[in-house]
Parts: sequence; C-alpha cells; structure tokens
Amino acid sequence: MDFSRFLSDDFEVKSWVNAAFRAVQQEAPGKVDAHAATLVMKLQLFIQEVNNAVEETSHQALQNMPRVLREVEVLKQEATFLKEQMILVKEDIKKFEEDTAQSMQVLVEIDRVKSRMQLAAESLQEADKWSTLSADIEETLKTQDVSVISAKLTSMQSSLAMLVDTPDYSEKCVHLEALKNRLEAMASPQIVAAFNSQSVDQAKTFVKVFTEIDRMPQLLAYYYKCYKVQLVAAWQDLCQSDLSLNRQLTELYDTLLGTWHSQLQWATQVFKNPHEIVTVLLIQTLGALVPSIPVCLSTAMERTGQETKLNKLLELYDATIHFAKGLEVAMLPNLKEQNLVKVMELVEAVYGPYKPYQLEYGDLEEENLLIQISAVPLEHWEVIDCVQELNHSVNKLFILASGAIDNCIKLTDGLGACGLLKALKALFTKYTSDFTNTLQSIRKKCKLDDVLSDSLFQEDWTAFQNSVRIITTCGELLRQCGDFEQQLANRILSTAGKYLSDSYSPCSFSGFQDTSSAEKKSSVKNPWQEYNYLLKENPSEYASLMETLYTLKEKGTSNHNLLSSSRSALSRLNQLAHHLAFDSVFLRIKQQLLLVSKMEAWNSGGIGETLTDDLPNFSLTPLEYISNIGQYIMSLPLHLEPFVTQEDSALELALHAGKLPYPPEQGDDLPELDNMADYWLGSIARATMQTYCEVILQIPELTVHSTKQLATDIDYLINVMDALGLQPSRTLQNIVTLLKAKPEDYRQAAKSVPRRMASSIAAMRGLEC
Repeated sequence: MDFSRFLSDDFEVKSWVNAAFRAVQQEAPGKVDAHAATLVMKLQLFIQEVNNAVEETSHQALQNMPRVLREVEVLKQEATFLKEQMILVKEDIKKFEEDTAQSMQVLVEIDRVKSRMQLAAESLQEADKWSTLSADIEETLKTQDVSVISAKLTSMQSSLAMLVDTPDYSEKCVHLEALKNRLEAMASPQIVAAFNSQSVDQAKTFVKVFTEIDRMPQLLAYYYKCYKVQLVAAWQDLCQSDLSLNRQLTELYDTLLGTWHSQLQWATQVFKNPHEIVTVLLIQTLGALVPSIPVCLSTAMERTGQETKLNKLLELYDATIHFAKGLEVAMLPNLKEQNLVKVMELVEAVYGPYKPYQLEYGDLEEENLLIQISAVPLEHWEVIDCVQELNHSVNKLFILASGAIDNCIKLTDGLGACGLLKALKALFTKYTSDFTNTLQSIRKKCKLDDVLSDSLFQEDWTAFQNSVRIITTCGELLRQCGDFEQQLANRILSTAGKYLSDSYSPCSFSGFQDTSSAEKKSSVKNPWQEYNYLLKENPSEYASLMETLYTLKEKGTSNHNLLSSSRSALSRLNQLAHHLAFDSVFLRIKQQLLLVSKMEAWNSGGIGETLTDDLPNFSLTPLEYISNIGQYIMSLPLHLEPFVTQEDSALELALHAGKLPYPPEQGDDLPELDNMADYWLGSIARATMQTYCEVILQIPELTVHSTKQLATDIDYLINVMDALGLQPSRTLQNIVTLLKAKPEDYRQAAKSVPRRMASSIAAMRGLEC
C-alpha cells in the first residue's frame, strides 16, 4: 500500500478510500468487507509505526539538548574574546600612525626632490643629446639613407620635447622642421616611385619613417596625388572620346569602383586605416575632375530637348546610382570600422552634382507631364472618334502618373514627394481642361445648345449612346484615380517614411531634430541610406514632407487627401458628362415644347368654336407635339435599359457619383434612387413637366376650345407618366385643374393653387380672378 499520499497537501480522505475500494469492486465484488478489514488493520499498523518513530525522535532530541547548550556557550565566549583582540589591534594601528606621521612626511619630500633631480638630469642629457645630434645631422643627411636620417630626426624630436621651457625652443622647432622638409624633399622621388610601382615594402618603410617624424599627412598627400592624377587623366580621355555622357560616366564609375577594390587591398598592407584613406582618395578624385561632373550635366541638359530632359537626367542618374550601390555593398561589411564622416563626404561627392536637379524635380516633372499629356489627342472631327480617344486617354493618363511616381522615387528617393504632388495636380488640371473642351466640342457637334423649335421631330439616340460611353469613361477615371491615390500614398510612405522619426510631432519640429540626432548617436547608420539633400537645402519643403508622411502614417494610407482637388475635378467631368447625356435625351423634347407658346391653334377659331361649349372632351385628341413627346418618353426605358442590364463597374460608379438636373421634389417617394434607369427616367420626366409648365404660362391667349385642347394634351402627358409609374408634378396638376374649371367655378378652383399661376391662367382664358 502507498502511504505517501497522506503527505500530500491536497489529500482527501474520500478520494483515497474510493480509490482503495475501486479495484476490489471490479475484481472481487464479494470481498469488500474482508478488504475493508485488511485496510483498517494496515492503517493501525502504520499509525503504530509512526508513533514509534515520533517517540524515538523526541527521545534523541532530548538527549542531545544539553550538549548543544554547552557548545553555544563556548561559541559565545570565543566571540567575546575575538572582539577584545580586535579592539587591541585597532588601538595599536592608531598609535603607529601617530608615531610615524612625521617620518612619512619626510619620506614624501625626499621622493619629490629625487623626482625633480631625475627630471633635471634627463633634461640636461636631452639638451646635450640635441647638441650632439644637431652637430651630426648634416653628416647624416649626406648619407641619403632615409631610415638613418629619420632615426636621427626622431631622436632630435624627443630631445626637443624636453626643452620646451628653454629660451631658444622656437628656433629649435624651426630648425627641426627645416630638417624634416629636407628629408621629405630627398625622399619624394622614391615615395612617388614606390606608390606608382605598388611596392608594399618600400611603402611600409616610408609609412614608418613619416609616422616617426609626424609627417603622415604629407605622405598621404603624395599617395592621393599619384593616383588622383591617373584617374583625372582617364576621365579627360573619356571626355575627349565620342562616347555619350552616360557611357562616359559609366566608364568613370567602373574605374573608380575598380580603384576602390584594388587600392583597398594594397592599402590594407601599408596603412593603419586603409578604408578611410581610400575613401578620401575617391573624394579628392571626384572633386578634381576636369571638366567637373556638374558642368557636364549642365551642358547635357542644355543640349537636350524639353520633352526628353527628365528622361536624360534619369538615365545619367541611373549610372550614378549603380556606382553608389557598388560602393555601398563594398563598404557595408566594414562600416563600423570606417570614418562615417568621410563616408558621408563621399556620398555627398557622388550625389552632389544632381542636387540642383533634385531640388527642381517638381518643375521638371510638371514640364515633362504636360508635354506628354499634350501629345494625347482628345479632339477629332467625328464625335465617335472623340469618344474613343477619351476612353483610350484614361490608361495613358495613369501610365504617365505612375511613371511620375517611379521618377520621383528614382531621382529623389521619395524626398521630392511635394514636387510630385504639385506636378500630378498640374497633370490632372491639364487633362480635365482638355477633357472639358472636348465635351464642349461634342456638344457643339451634336448641336445640344442650338435648340431649333421649327425643326422636324426626329429620334436620334446616337448622341445619348456616345454620352453613356463618356460617362463610363468618367467612371473609369474615378476608379483608377482612387486606386492610383492609394498606390501613391503607399509608395510615398514606404520610400520616404524612413526619414520620419517615430517621435516626430508636427507641433515640435525642433524636438524631432533633437531626437533624430540622439538616435543617430545611439546606433551606427549607413550614410548611403541617410543621404538627405532636402533637409539642408529646403527646410520648409522638408517640414511639409514630414507633415504629409506623419498624416499618412497616423491616419493610414487609405484615409488621405493627396489628390483631393484632382478627384474633385474628375467628379466635375463626370457631372458634365451626365449633363451632356441628359441634354442629348431632352433636346428632342425641348424642341417640341418650344412650339407650344407659339402655336396659332390656341387663339384662332376652329370647327370646335362653332359647336356648343358642352362638347364632350373625349372628342378631342392630343396634338402632334404632345403625341411626339409622349411616344418619345415611352421609348426611354428601352434606351435606358443598359443602366440596369449592363454589368459595368465603371459605369455604375459614375452613375452613382453623378447628379442629374431636376431632382425629385421634397416629400415625393424616391424608389427611383435604387434603380439608375428609373432615376434617369424620373429626371427627364420632371424636366419635361417643368418645361411644359413654363411654356404653357407663356401662351398669350386661350379660346374655349383651345383651353379644352390644352387640358386634353396635359391629360395625355399625365397618362404617359402614370403608365411609366411616375408622379405628375404639382404645378402641372394645378394648371390642368385651372384649365378644366368652368368660368363660374374658377375662383373656387384657384384658391388651392398659387395666386400668380391662377392669375396667369385666368388672363389666358379671359377670366377674372
């Protein structure tokens, strides 16, 4: 039996008993009582063993207690004795310090005197040594042995350091420098030969010599001059060749990159800081080129046409980027060992020639985009050609816009984002202007602004179909503009976002700068990735860029207004296209309605005038003008069907974004808003009824017969509206009510309509209101 469970903290009697009986119940259910008796006996035996063990342990503890008390007492006595001994030692030390204080002071003074005497002796020795070396140096110089002369000059330099307080110290310094100059002049041919021949042993010798005489900068100057002359000569040969500037720069950069690798390998064997030395070599070479790279770039830009200027610049910059990437890859493994200040100077020397063009990027891109978009034809003689060109121009527009983002990232690494936004705004402004002019031209070609009331009624749906295609084009413009704006925000943030500090706040630009400086001190950064021409050259534009990046980061790239004005302009284009489509449909109706006020049938006597006034109205038929209008409106659903059946996301987007004239009156049911075809049908119907009411009120006079005829015409139009599920306007209902009212009932009928309308109708009918 396992009695260890009794020691557990979470021991439960019930659980233990159940576990003890569970196995017996399964194996031999009839032996439960016997098993219980056995368990009780075992527990009693176990309790007896525990009691025996406790009793034995207590007995042993009682026996050991006197011995433990004795040992504690002994330990206490020893501690007391130790304390007394420590007090005696402390008193002895204090007494010793008091007795020997005077003797130690004497020893200190003696040591100080000894040091001064040794220093004086050394100074005398060095002074004597200077005199000896000065006397022997001329003979040593005649030997032309650079190492021996260097050793002598080093000894003289050490001696001179001990003679700082002598009266003729400055004269000695001048004399020593003159001797160093003579040594340098003597060794210069050998130095140049050693560097030109890439002799490691000779170069090491001169490094040792010039280090000892503190002339290392002069030796490096020889090194730089030797290789700089060769590289400059190679550049001049390239400039005199027939190669293009792009090819010349590529050859130069390949040469410089090869020089970096070869010279670094050689300099590592000779100099202590080879990376810094080779870096300075490239810096000095780039600064000594004749003609300089900025001059070459300026000349190339002047010779390039306006339409290709930016592309030419990017082509040249691409060669520089390739060179810079090569240097970055070469430096990156040992970046911590390098002088980052010199590396940054090299970065400036490489990218510096392009700085004026990077600062003018916005203007360059705007000029390029305007030239490119001007080459996209929108205007044509035939309307169908105009519609097709408008459709094709959408992809061309956004290809140009996307290319501008690529140009900005390539030339400015995202720092030119403000100039990019300005250029894109100019691009969309120019495009919307051309698009608007084309729409105006289409209106003229379709004669939508020349309503001829005397022209024959002819249905022509070509203009409307073309207008629907233009609306689809506007929808595609809006869709692609939204996608492009999202792409623009993402790429600006992903590229230029590295310049935005995590602690940047628009309200505290100085705080941002301080934090940025602290971050730079805390970690080694890559100067090739930290190059920022905009911060120093145009702080205001840089601050604007940081604010834009901060907004994009805080609000998200999907919630922005980078191209809000351009989106508004495209929405206005969509609105113009809607008006164009609307006018193309309403033109035929308007032509017929303009006939109403000028029709002679209203005031001339006809057959009906000779009949009685009680002639039933059903004997009258609608006139031709209203029949034409009714038939035309009844055919509208057939032509508006594409709005319902055609699954075109661009068309749907444009239709929902656009607004039609003659919106529903307040209080009317608006089920038509859920269906674009019904929405258009309702707008045209309201335009028809409103215009009809306006021309009716312009009729000068109505006879009794013409009054009934006009009421019949209006009833016909109302029936057409009812057939299409449209509500007749209140104004039209009021007019037909007044026309149907008998003269004696007119005043009563006029009470429920506007007074001005009642007066106008009464004047037409020759009644008193």
